[in-house]
Amino acid sequence: MSERDIPQGYDPKEFEPFAVTVDLAVFTVRNALLHVLLIRRGQAPFAGTWALPGGFVLPRESAERAALRELAEETGLSESVASALHLEQLRTYSDPGRDPRMRVVSVAFTALVPDLPEPRGGGDAAEAQWVPLTGELQALLAFDHGRILADARRRVGDKLEYTALAMAFCPPEFTLGELQQVYETVWGVALDRPNFRRKVLATPGFVEPVGGPPRRTGGRGKPAALYRAGAARALHPPLLRPPFDDVLLEGTHS
Repeated sequence: MSERDIPQGYDPKEFEPFAVTVDLAVFTVRNALLHVLLIRRGQAPFAGTWALPGGFVLPRESAERAALRELAEETGLSESVASALHLEQLRTYSDPGRDPRMRVVSVAFTALVPDLPEPRGGGDAAEAQWVPLTGELQALLAFDHGRILADARRRVGDKLEYTALAMAFCPPEFTLGELQQVYETVWGVALDRPNFRRKVLATPGFVEPVGGPPRRTGGRGKPAALYRAGAARALHPPLLRPPFDDVLLEGTHS
């Protein structure tokens, strides 16, 4: 845009300035529990309090680019590797009082990752840690991050019903038992194994068998066949989660 494209009489100084940030709800499955990546803030406001990772959007940077940069910094992955992970925009949070420093609008993102090494704190974070997701955790977070986390948790649970999102938690090759554990962990309910297998295999291209020897998964049964994500991005018919109560929705595992 050139100066001649600016309307005559327009003065940007008439509008109160505000900052734009990105906040990331990064989920993984560890030891059959859903974990979220949190940082302990090293500076005010809320110094010493747990928060979602994130940061300010730079002047020449899009929100998507800032989210990828923050994801790479907090996980310790290179940006090229981080760009292959599942990262999607959740929603925008713009309540005027959400940040005590100034008016700050946050574009929140959800990221799903396979189990990674311990994270490192970046920016103004004193430390970073994978923390099991519980209902009590949401009330302990800085800013409005408890609300963001609840919204992201709900979005992930909903999308597992009709998309291939669950495979973002898995390594490149996985067993159907490992995939089922993702659903059970995120939803907080037990699923019938034969029914799960039948529904997953009923959608052409949802998962593809991998050639080679099967993998022993730690149980006493025979080794299980390996699969990888197929080209299909939708699960049809949907895999509807069983009924569950509000306690399970908050992240406890039965």
